[in-house]
Amino acid sequence: MKKLSLVAAIAAVVSLSAFTFISSVNWKIADNHSVTFKGTDAEGVFKTMSGNISFDENDLANSKFAVSLDVASINTGNGMKNKHAKSDKWFDAEKYPKITFTSNKFTKTAAGYSVEGTLDLHGVKKPISIPFTFASNTFKGSLKVNRMDYGVGTMQGMSKKVSNEIVVDISVPVTK
Repeated sequence: MKKLSLVAAIAAVVSLSAFTFISSVNWKIADNHSVTFKGTDAEGVFKTMSGNISFDENDLANSKFAVSLDVASINTGNGMKNKHAKSDKWFDAEKYPKITFTSNKFTKTAAGYSVEGTLDLHGVKKPISIPFTFASNTFKGSLKVNRMDYGVGTMQGMSKKVSNEIVVDISVPVTK
């Protein structure tokens, strides 16, 4: 009888430990996140982000990011630029309402971490790598995206004033 009780107790502890581990790596995106972009004659922010983040510094193999930005939430600080950015000449928010990133590999680096995955922007899917840090329950990263690789805008008329390379800065506070 003592053996059976001991086995049951061990099974209960293992089960509860597994549940604690699973719940400790799932993060909720906080409302005060920031995804800003800047380049020559173009800068702003995407105000709406959603998705699933599972990240454990001690288990990178099972960590995952699946996040999206609502294209219609773009804000350049200028009503006319916002309208143009959402139009079919730029992001085409009606046809491509989301910008998504889905991870497939995490690595530890000297400066923090790197995540490799697929960026789906304006109907074009390309592999990218994003260096980031994770401290005080906040993910921070910066990357450069060539807008022409994704067919965002053209090199015609006023569009040619905007730099091809756009710097994207990301700050995503999370809670458990």
